Amino acid sequence: VQLQASGGGLVQAGGSLRLSCGASGRTFSSYVMGWFRQAPGKEREFVAAISVSGISSYYADSVKGRFTTSRDNAKNTVYLQMNSLKPEDTAVYYCAAGSGGSYYPNYPYWGQGTLVTVSS
Repeated sequence: VQLQASGGGLVQAGGSLRLSCGASGRTFSSYVMGWFRQAPGKEREFVAAISVSGISSYYADSVKGRFTTSRDNAKNTVYLQMNSLKPEDTAVYYCAAGSGGSYYPNYPYWGQGTLVTVSS
């Protein structure tokens, strides 16, 4: 499966952005979809993931209550709604497809990343 993330940009602290990740291929609905991010000079970290059906999702503590992930299997697309953004949310955000969990090697397929910059 090939993934393409979009929707990043520059936003002020407290603002919102919605990231999208479109997938090609008929197997999108077979994968758990995850979101990860990597800030300059830092390790890649887990942000959120959503189950195959879209019924279940889970989040890193740092974004819980502010970010929401959803998916539309008919459109082969997963979303990350980010509210109440903070400067520490600044990072390149990646979508990924795999078997789930917060461990990035569980996700063999990755999008190219989209940059989110939050100004204070």
